[in-house]
Amino acid sequence: MEILTPRLTLRSARPDDLAAMHSVLSDPRATRWWSTPPHQTVEQTRIWLRGMIANGPDHPDFVIERDGVVIGKAGFFRLPEVGYILHPDHWGQGFAGEAVAAAVDHVFATRDLADLIADVDPENAASIRLLERLGFVRTGFAERTWEIAGEWKDSLYYGLSRADRAARLRA
Repeated sequence: MEILTPRLTLRSARPDDLAAMHSVLSDPRATRWWSTPPHQTVEQTRIWLRGMIANGPDHPDFVIERDGVVIGKAGFFRLPEVGYILHPDHWGQGFAGEAVAAAVDHVFATRDLADLIADVDPENAASIRLLERLGFVRTGFAERTWEIAGEWKDSLYYGLSRADRAARLRA
């Protein structure tokens, strides 16, 4: 599976993505709001990548390539929840939004889902802006939902309906 955007390629993960994904998942800046602490070993990333690959090529969870280099991932590890992570060297250039928009549009085009969801740390302002730019709306809040490396995190919940995404694309 491959999706092309103006600047990126979203594709199924491969074993040779290990070094690039380890660079992302071992960076404390990238994983500050991720669901796990930074990966300490390449073996941790290998296990994570195997899980991504095991979902199969039709599963809408993608590595993000820019100019042939893997810079992160975007998609749906578990439908209908969107997730994404990008190496900090590529932050602030609109790549995450471009990738997430492509993954969202792909899922609405290929799956019979009425709504998509996202769970974001309330302190992750950039991710909140990204979701809201794509039309996600806040649906809830919960305290102490994630324990990561001994620290409890809260969650803001967001949702995006198929109808709202379609209306936004028409506008």
